Amino acid sequence: MRKKSRFLPATRKEMDALGWERPDVILVTGDSYIDAPAIGAAVVGRVLDRAGFKVAIIAQPDTESDRDITRLGEPALFWGVSGGSLDSMVANYTASGKKRKRCDYTPGGDNTRRPDRAVIAYTNLIRRHFKGSTTPIVLGGIEASLRRVPHYDAWQKRIRGSILFDAKADYLLYGMGERSVVELAEALAKGTSPDAIYGLCRKSDEPVEGYLELPSLVEVKKDKDAFSRMFLAFKANADAFTAKGLVQKHDTRYLVQNPPQPPLTAEELDSVNELPYTRELHPLCHSQGEVRAMETIRFSIASHRGCYGECNFCAIALHQGRTVTSRSEASILRETVNLTHLPGFKGNILDAGGPTGNMYGFECEKKLKKGACKDKRCLYPRVCPSLKPDHSRLLSLLKKMQEVPGIKKVFSASGIRPDLILADKKKGDRYLKEVVAHHTSGQLKIAPEHTSEAVLALMGKPTTELARFRKRFQELTTEAGKPQFLTYYFMAAHPGCGQSEMDELAQFCREVLHTRPEQAQIFTPTPSTLSTLMYVTEKDPETGKPIFVEKEKEAKERQKGALHGAKGGQGQKGKEKHHKKRDSKAPSAGRKPQKKRPSGRKGGRSSS
Repeated sequence: MRKKSRFLPATRKEMDALGWERPDVILVTGDSYIDAPAIGAAVVGRVLDRAGFKVAIIAQPDTESDRDITRLGEPALFWGVSGGSLDSMVANYTASGKKRKRCDYTPGGDNTRRPDRAVIAYTNLIRRHFKGSTTPIVLGGIEASLRRVPHYDAWQKRIRGSILFDAKADYLLYGMGERSVVELAEALAKGTSPDAIYGLCRKSDEPVEGYLELPSLVEVKKDKDAFSRMFLAFKANADAFTAKGLVQKHDTRYLVQNPPQPPLTAEELDSVNELPYTRELHPLCHSQGEVRAMETIRFSIASHRGCYGECNFCAIALHQGRTVTSRSEASILRETVNLTHLPGFKGNILDAGGPTGNMYGFECEKKLKKGACKDKRCLYPRVCPSLKPDHSRLLSLLKKMQEVPGIKKVFSASGIRPDLILADKKKGDRYLKEVVAHHTSGQLKIAPEHTSEAVLALMGKPTTELARFRKRFQELTTEAGKPQFLTYYFMAAHPGCGQSEMDELAQFCREVLHTRPEQAQIFTPTPSTLSTLMYVTEKDPETGKPIFVEKEKEAKERQKGALHGAKGGQGQKGKEKHHKKRDSKAPSAGRKPQKKRPSGRKGGRSSS
């Protein structure tokens, strides 16, 4: 039986019970306080706590009063400010600009607690109620991480400068941050300079010798080509093994970005996930209502971190890294045993995976020694031979998790990549068979995103044989005797995608997949993605050639509507008949399509 854990304090009463006069660090977050390894503030708090620092948490403070922000006093070392698990603007608004009514990370579910541009709002809140304070404010989390350099803000439709300057904060820690936050706390406790810490951004009156200077903020605001050069240099220096430090002029001062921290080792990732999380919602938050995200977070396990998929519209590779670190089997099994002792556990692990479910257990040996390649990707335009996909470790892990006493089912809900399965000639089919038979709760998620080869090229996604994968899934589902189906995630209005490409996709869904996809989204130009760069410049960054970019709201909705309006077939859950493959229409967007492989129709593949 695992030892009962305690929450990090969130109230003055809890601090008094610990005998604290003041905490060393106060973390302010846009999420409710869920004490679980899937929540950034909880992880950072636990890591600092293990290092011997007194850490407290203020979750979703009221920005209109001092009621929440002042209740714990002022920290001795620093304030840590995060927008939460999501960029606050993505959390608050749909791709069409409508206000989201619901929030899975807020008690009661009403989306009223996370302010727009939460990182800036919380920093201003601290400054307002602790006037004259010299305690540093440190930004972190995905909102700060992806806005650390000048970026396009889709909601204001303009280039904004680094959030470090906009928020008037002292430091910014980018990426996952477990190492850098401890190094920062230790430096501040000792009174030494934290300026050289990897994974840290700061302000400077002068550029740093040896650092690569990016085009200035003034330049990137007025010149799209300068913005493109800046972003491509920024992206090229995101790998821990090869990155240079970056510097960029912001008016009269400079943004300094130190090189990134190396990815955690497997042992380090094990230790982070095995810290004494309660896996509960803090009572202060719980008194305000239930939090929907708890339904999945509490009984799920992260098996790995990072993503080498590098889809152009996704920022996971930039935030978590291109290197996948897999936890040890022993650590995951210990966590599995611990879950069986939690109140309310009914025997089901709701998800065992990571950004993508089947990246566990293998990585490119060259990358691990020398870093990610600068001139090619792991999975695009096809799976690199150096990666050598191998599902053996994942098969072993799932089998052993399933055998833990008290476990009924271990589900793979993260979504899987068909291209990795098809590329693994030895174990790929066996893995899919096991997932279909034992680890799918009625539906298996894949994210082809599109079927137009030109659009997929601009997405940075290979053209996987979607029809072939679907056929094999159906065969294995029939063998298993289960009424299961594939859930397809598609995207409308990505740069390079016009109405004709969406009509083609709708026809493919109708004639080949026999379905009307329920999971479709309009592309949102989020900060620091290559797709957002295309959206701003209306150019293919690889070739420099112009591409079509849909920017009219109504037209974007029509693109999505074409997919949702597709009719025919018997639906995803019905029986699907075999349908002959058809040749696709010639794509009209962006790059020239790649030559078709002889094996027939190719769709997309899943991603995180």
